[in-house]
Amino acid sequence: MQFSKSTDYALHALVHLGNSNSLSNIGIKELSSSIGVSESYLSKIMSKLRQHGMVRAVPGVNGGYELARPAEQISFLDVVQVIEGNQQLFECSHANSRLHELLTHEGDAPLCQEHPEHHSICLIEKVMDGAEQHLYQYLKEHTIGSILDEAAKRCNHKGNKE
Repeated sequence: MQFSKSTDYALHALVHLGNSNSLSNIGIKELSSSIGVSESYLSKIMSKLRQHGMVRAVPGVNGGYELARPAEQISFLDVVQVIEGNQQLFECSHANSRLHELLTHEGDAPLCQEHPEHHSICLIEKVMDGAEQHLYQYLKEHTIGSILDEAAKRCNHKGNKE
């Protein structure tokens, strides 16, 4: 599994907006330059983030983007789902095989044909779904704000050493 570059750029753009020391917004030119991506490509990403209420577009000559809500309220999971979509990461491809029947039945009999009500999720799919849930929980627990806090701690720690 690999997230797209769009997710990478979206996360970096949000961190850049959240880290902005100025009270003004940041233009697409500055944002794209700091991230190292074309303005047109980043504009498409920012449009998705705007449609989902993560950023606000400020019109005008001095316009640009700003966070639409506090950085602590924008989770990594929110961003991943906006950019990548809400697709299931794993789908069992052997639903009609004999092995799959073994993996979806509970009980002592090899195929439990006499107890079809004991059907449950495929054991392989159960493990993969569990991993997906752990990933989503981890991404949900981390926010743009938590990244900014960690970066600030690192800067303070480095400054204290000097």
